[in-house]
Amino acid sequence: MIPSRRSVLRGAAAASVPLISGVCSERAFASTAAGSHGSGGGPGGARSTLGPNVIVFDPSMSNASIQAKVDAVFAIQESNQFGDERFALAFLPGTYTVDINVGFYTHVLGLGASPSDVVINGHVTVDAQWFEGNGTQNFWRAAENLTIVPPDGLERWAVAQAAPMRRVHIKGNITLWPSPPGNRWSSGGFLADSVVDGYVESGSQQQWLSRNDTFGSWNGSNWNMVFVGTQGAPTQSFPAPPYTTVDRTPVIREKPFLTVDRHGSYQVFVPALRTNSTGTTWAAGPAKGHTVPLARFHVATPGDSAATINRALSSGKHLLFTPGIYDISAPLRVNRPGTVVLGLGLTTLRSTHGNTVIEVADVPGVTLAGLLFEAASHHTPVLLRVGDGCGRGRRRHESDPTVLFDIVARIGGAIPGGAGISVQIDSDDVILDHLWLWRADHGLDGTVGWTVNPADSGIVVNGDRVTAYGLFVEHYQKYEVLWQGEHGRTYFFQNEHPYDVPTQTAWRHGSTLGYAAYKVGDHVRDHRAWGLGSYCFFNLNADIYTDCAYEVPDTPGVVFTDLMTVCLNGAGGGGILHAIDKAGDPVQNGFATYFMKSYANGAAGA
Repeated sequence: MIPSRRSVLRGAAAASVPLISGVCSERAFASTAAGSHGSGGGPGGARSTLGPNVIVFDPSMSNASIQAKVDAVFAIQESNQFGDERFALAFLPGTYTVDINVGFYTHVLGLGASPSDVVINGHVTVDAQWFEGNGTQNFWRAAENLTIVPPDGLERWAVAQAAPMRRVHIKGNITLWPSPPGNRWSSGGFLADSVVDGYVESGSQQQWLSRNDTFGSWNGSNWNMVFVGTQGAPTQSFPAPPYTTVDRTPVIREKPFLTVDRHGSYQVFVPALRTNSTGTTWAAGPAKGHTVPLARFHVATPGDSAATINRALSSGKHLLFTPGIYDISAPLRVNRPGTVVLGLGLTTLRSTHGNTVIEVADVPGVTLAGLLFEAASHHTPVLLRVGDGCGRGRRRHESDPTVLFDIVARIGGAIPGGAGISVQIDSDDVILDHLWLWRADHGLDGTVGWTVNPADSGIVVNGDRVTAYGLFVEHYQKYEVLWQGEHGRTYFFQNEHPYDVPTQTAWRHGSTLGYAAYKVGDHVRDHRAWGLGSYCFFNLNADIYTDCAYEVPDTPGVVFTDLMTVCLNGAGGGGILHAIDKAGDPVQNGFATYFMKSYANGAAGA
């Protein structure tokens, strides 16, 4: 990414939030909407069923009133990067003429069975004018299950990390960079199970993963553009342009989503598992899967204790988190096969006592989706753990895998805190579908620094046959990815080394300078990865180096395809000395990029 993306936000600049009626809070917004169908109505009553910060719209409301509420949320959330407010804007089946600007911690979702059930005649936009046209900090937002008909033919989704778009049909074109004026940088992103009738213009997007989409065409590239199971994707051409194209998605099921049935009752649809797939689940007819009535969920609201939530889980309930911040003082234990844990509005779960936030047993078919895990104590050994089996004690789950969708970890930025490992996978056959694991490089005063928000590793994978689509891991202080299970597969990796290394002595182990961003365990004999990018920007002018970005055992079964490194140090010193192990040219002492088509058995391939 480009260094000015990481311009540190300090004090009032970071906390500046527009007001509604002179008060800035979720409760204040709910009160301004009181009496409307959007706040208190909807199936079962949005206020009583889903909380005050899920705002439900239906087509009987006037477009003007919907626009006013949508604009009011955006006024709060446009630049509210580290604020406490969380919102979900939910649309009942119907057609709406409205323009939706999507700010921080805002989740826009259609409540139909198909994207065609909710039609937005307008835009669903992420832009960057709040940050002078720089979209590289457009984090923490989402849109899903909609048809978008932009009146000018052009949708704009200029995002960075943790801003997924899923299950949408864009009847027109889409651009992935901000509107002028400004520098127009952007850095993301993730699109899945979606159709774009026209073209996708990547513009300044530095990296991107498209999975199980259908495009009219794709235009442009920067460093690392990956397409898996996508119809209309560009042909494989890495590195000129840097397109990595994998024809089929080996195994996936799509993210569950909230919907309403024909009687107006809420339910959650859980899509079926697919293998060797291309394109979307829904374009050729209704998606395969099953529904779970909301009555079978514990609907959590901020203030629910870990004990309350665990009682619900142990009684056989699924779990739906309504938007907000949850202080979790003991692990939430998911022990029942097939449990769905679904967050709305970028639900944030904070570890307050050094505890794991969620522990998933070694059982099949669990879903975790739409959750932001945050360290709120000095040291949390593991924020999220999946599985409790080690070695031969683990079970096979290939016919009904556990899947993690849109999982975010944040160490620092909003609050000070530290962690050992953000995500640990100890089960076999787990699927990871879009994770951003972030040790903050910028944030509110007192929340960022080498000893203020320490964190060792973003993810440690001990399970076998784990598959990752869209693995974003940044700024951790040791191995950012440590993969120790066999038969692992990664499709798209994006990484930045820690910016704030104070001295080379502080960042080395033995005689090795720094840590690899992606380390495959020395004992592993089978591992494959496609489309990887690792960048460095050491911002303390301390002349910092790392020996390599990727570290793997020298064995024929470990193969990396289409990998790259980037140095963004400007005029400063430091850099990455090798791309993988001892292979690949250095990127150092300024701006530089290096591309490698393949690496296996200790040698780079042409």
